[in-house]
Formats: sequence, C-alpha cells, structure tokens
Amino acid sequence: MRAMVLEAVGEPLVLRQAADPEPGSGEIRLRVEACGVCRTDLHVVDGELPAIATPVVPGHEVVGRIDRIGKGVHQLGPGQRVGVPWLGSTCGTCEYCLCGRENLCDTPGFTGYTRPGGFASHLVARAEFCIPLAEDADPVATAPLLCAGLVGWRALCRTGQARVLGIYGFGAAAHLLAQVARHQGRRVYAFTRNGDLAAQAFARSQGVAWAGDADATAPEPLDAAIIFAPAGELVPVALKAVRKGGRVVCGGIHMSDIPGFPYRLLWEERELVSVANLTRADAPAFFAEAARAGVCATTRRYPLEAANEALDDLRHGRLDGAAVLVP
Repeated sequence: MRAMVLEAVGEPLVLRQAADPEPGSGEIRLRVEACGVCRTDLHVVDGELPAIATPVVPGHEVVGRIDRIGKGVHQLGPGQRVGVPWLGSTCGTCEYCLCGRENLCDTPGFTGYTRPGGFASHLVARAEFCIPLAEDADPVATAPLLCAGLVGWRALCRTGQARVLGIYGFGAAAHLLAQVARHQGRRVYAFTRNGDLAAQAFARSQGVAWAGDADATAPEPLDAAIIFAPAGELVPVALKAVRKGGRVVCGGIHMSDIPGFPYRLLWEERELVSVANLTRADAPAFFAEAARAGVCATTRRYPLEAANEALDDLRHGRLDGAAVLVP
C-alpha cells in the first residue's frame, strides 16, 4: 500500500510504501477510492489535539470498496462500497455507549487519529462502524459527507427549530449544511473572515440569504448560530447576534481560547453548546435528508501524493468547499 504518513507532529506528511494491511476479526479492508481532507486532519498534523501518537496516517472521510473481510464479518461483503467516518470504534460498555451517546464514549477510537486513516491506498476499519453507500455513489462527492456533512448535521440538529440561522466560517461543513438548511425552509446568513470576498461569493452561490464579514451585524437577530471556524473570539460575537433564548453551537473538535465577555451576552436564556464526534445513528438520518435536499458537494481533487498541498490550501483558506484526495 501507499500512504501519506505523519511521522512527526508539525512536519509535512511523507509518502511511504508498505505491505497491504490485513483485517482482523470484525474488520474489513478497503481499497480507498477517495478521502476528504478535513480541518480535523489539520488539527492532527499541527498537534492541536492531545496525545497524538506518531507515526499515523490521517484522513477520516473515506470512501472505498471492500477487498477483504476478517472473521466474524457478515453484514458487509467483498466489492461493496462503504464509507469510513471519524468515529472508528467505541467500547460499547461505558455509561455513554449504553444510553445511546456513543459519541461521548470514554475509550473511543478515531479514524486518522488513534487508528490508521484514509490518506492511503488501503485501509482497515471496524466493519460495524462503516457506512454502507449506494453503488452509484460518486466517491469524490461523497467523501466530504462523512465528516463535514455528519458533524454539520449534528450541529444543525442542536439548533432545534431555528428559522434564522447564522453560520460562522464557510468551508466544507458550512456549504453542505447550508443546502440542507435551505431545503428545510430556514433562512441562512453566512459570516466569513473579514474581507474574504471570495468566501462570501461562494456562500451566496450556495443559496444563503446574506454573506458578510464575521464582525458584521446580521440583517436580523438570529434564532441560532453555528461556529465552524476554530476561532474562540467568534463565541461572544455569535452570542451578541442571537436573539433572547437563542443558541450558539460550536461545531469543531478544536477551537482557540474563548475570550472573556460580559454576562449580558449570555443572559436572557441564551445557550452555548458544543457537538462532539458523531454516532452511527447520525449517518442514515443525514444521508436521507441530504438526498431529499439534493446536496451537492463542491470539491477539489488532489492526488494522494499532494496531501500536503491540500492541507496547506485548507490551512490558508484557498478552497471553496472540500479538498479530496484520490489515490
């Protein structure tokens, strides 16, 4: 197999050749067709997540076909197209797993972080955590749905029935989420880096009602806001923008420190919450809604060997939509 490997935190990925991995009991091996490049991959490469054990292969928006199955795997078969998301395993026995909140498992495994990821030609994954995909699914267009889409969906669900929605940071997750929100009849306002006219134009191309700078005043009070940008300073900005009883949802796995802010921004029953990871139950719900909404991912393809270029383009905001590696 070929893989782009993080051998030291903060260093560029290195292309390595190795024997194809063998699936163990309860596992399958995929021939990777496409792997999205997510901001969480940047957090891994840049050392912004805790306890990163190197070497590790990043990548957790993986689409591929099964080419080998391990013992005890009966629900999936060779040749089947599946997706491998961020949540790679759970213990199944802690209080969170037992009450349907496996996204908060005490001892989880994460694809491309604590388990090998999809920046590779082949990948071994736990069969029960793979997502069956349609045979006619476009691997490149589907890959971003496996994290940007799923975590965005979980964040959207946390906004309840909010009809006026603000999205801070308009990248891969936001452009997918905006399409779903519009289908649901919500009015979406997009907030980008100050002066990022290209991102604002892209947001408008996705059908948002308005797009402007992050510190701009929204055209009307927001019922809820979702923050995808990893910028803690946006929390008080978003709290100021939501109406009484509104909710601000932090949708990323990592964010810079949140600065102090006056209590009046939180008062009047405003809420500040986060989303963490995803559950397997999120996938069928999201994919069904995405199909009804006609969600179409905007992507830019890169060969596997150009993973560092894709990461750098994401880091510096040079992408509309999502980067996808194709082995």
